[in-house]
Order: sequence, then C-alpha cells, then structure tokens
Amino acid sequence: MPGLSNQWDIKNPYYISGTREERDTLKEYFAMLGAETENSQEQFAVIREIANNYIRQKDYGRLINFLSSRIHSSPADPNNAYFLFTIAYGYQQMNANPVAALYFDMIVKNYPDLSITGRSIHLACLNQLITIVDDPERRIWYYEELISRFHDQIDNGAAYFMLAQAYEGTGEWNNAIRAYTQFLSYPGSDIPGFPDADNYARRLVDFNNSAKDWSFDTLETLVNAVKAAMDAGSPNRLWQYHAKANFFTRTWEHGDTDEGGIAGHAEFNLADFMRGNRIRYTDELDFSSSANEAYLRTWGWSQYISTWYLYFRKIYFPLDPDIHGRWEWAGIYYGEKF
Repeated sequence: MPGLSNQWDIKNPYYISGTREERDTLKEYFAMLGAETENSQEQFAVIREIANNYIRQKDYGRLINFLSSRIHSSPADPNNAYFLFTIAYGYQQMNANPVAALYFDMIVKNYPDLSITGRSIHLACLNQLITIVDDPERRIWYYEELISRFHDQIDNGAAYFMLAQAYEGTGEWNNAIRAYTQFLSYPGSDIPGFPDADNYARRLVDFNNSAKDWSFDTLETLVNAVKAAMDAGSPNRLWQYHAKANFFTRTWEHGDTDEGGIAGHAEFNLADFMRGNRIRYTDELDFSSSANEAYLRTWGWSQYISTWYLYFRKIYFPLDPDIHGRWEWAGIYYGEKF
C-alpha cells in the first residue's frame, strides 16, 4: 500500500524545522516517505533519517511526536520496537528517565526482539533499565532476563553481583546468597561503584556456609571473655572465640584484601606468641571504636611486633535474625595505629 496518511504531507509545517538546509532536507525525506511502500525496509530507512535529523537538531519534542504518530498510524509495523526505543532515548535527553523507563520496559515485555545493525533491541533496553531504574523488584527481573537470554553477551559476574544486590534490597536473602555464590565463580569481574565486591560477596557466602557458633550477644560479654582467656594465658581458650569465617590478620598498612594477610586457621598458632609472655591490654576499648566495630589494644605478644589490636565487629547477616546484630572477634591488626 503506497503512501501514508495526510499527516505526513510536507505542507504540514510542524514537522519541517531547523535551518534552511535542515528544512529542505526534511522536505525531501517526507516526500520520499509518502512514496515508499508501507512497512517496507525503504520506508524504515527514511523514517530513521527523519528521526536522526531531529536528534541532530536536539528537537526531541518533534522526534517523540513524529515517531508516536507513526506507531499510532501503523501499529503492525515490525520496526515499532525500534521507534519506541528512539522515543525512550528522546525522553532521556529531556531528563525524563521515569518516562523513558516505561518505554524500555514496554519494548522488552510486549514487543518481539529486533536486531538493528547486529544489536539486540531487548539487550539495549535492559542495559538502559538497569541504569535508570532503582526499584529492586524490577531490577531483579531485568538482571534475570539479561543472564538467561544474553549470558554470552554480558559480564555475567557483574550481572550476578547486581542481581544479588537487588535481592538484598527486597530482603530475599536466600536468593541473594545464591546469586553471590554464582558471582564468585566469575573472578575478575569489574563492578562499577563496588571496588570491594569480591570480598563483600565472599564474606557473606563463607559466613552463610559456616557453623556461626562463635558469636556473642553483646560486645561487652565478648571482650570480657577474650580478656579472661588472656589473663589465664590460655591460647586454646582464646582461640575458640575467634570467627571461624573471614577471620583476618594484617598490618594497618594493608587494606581489606587477601593480599593483606588473611591467615588460615591451621597456619596461625596463638601458642607461639603467648608462650612465656604475659599478654596485657587496656582497660577501655580504643577511642576509634563505634556502634558497629571496636578495637582493643593489647601488647606483649612477641619481640618483633609486641602490640596487637584485636578487632571486634557487629555481625551483618539479615538472613538469620538470631545471628544478625551479634558480635564476633573478626581479626587482628599488627602494630601501633597510625
């Protein structure tokens, strides 16, 4: 069926905009548009050129009106997903991301996928949606779509980590742990905004898989138990209070990384440091202690590094309300603080 409805007539001044050269160009394209077969590839190419002219002019209002009218007049056009995507782009340029998200979401859920210059429209929409949508329930669906449909075209590690974050946002901790476990099978993934993603996920997964039987109800009871073990000179008694998952030993110079000196339990023997020594400690916790973490200065451990700061941490593990908020002896810092 050749031609289009009268709304595309070049005599309609609304759609002819820009400089004189730009107006002449648009008139030519609209003349071509009226001559092409409906829903043909030739017609699609002309519509794209008209849309690109509006984009170059940054005339996003006409862009949106033009493509919206096109979709309304030809709902069966197989290229409507592309036109909707371009409308969403226009709204983004107008700082209307919530409206743009509605269009991206509509394309993925209601239109068949379309490949433009070898690129999936659905993949492009999902990549936009995970950037501009904050609602965790919606983000879960988007990341699951990315992983199930486009796993060979995305960074799966990053997708699993962000899926786990979204599950955290909805309180679905079992699903979050499963997603973090999947993430850890993709080492080296770059997660923008999460430089410590590997350690964060590993701590949660390791803690989830541990017995979790070393925690104390309060910081006071934990510190008193540790002090009593040091007073008794009992390395075995003291060691039973340390966290059995994610326990670390490091100097203050090192950050929260494996390279910083996380010690395996079999490699760390308190008896080697306590034998023949009297371990002392300050009466009060270090002034830098807070509601979620605390430091106890101790000394007398060895002739090389006599001072150790025992590090205590409130447990963050909402998956288990009986454990979440309890306290653990999480690590040791060697040497004096800076």
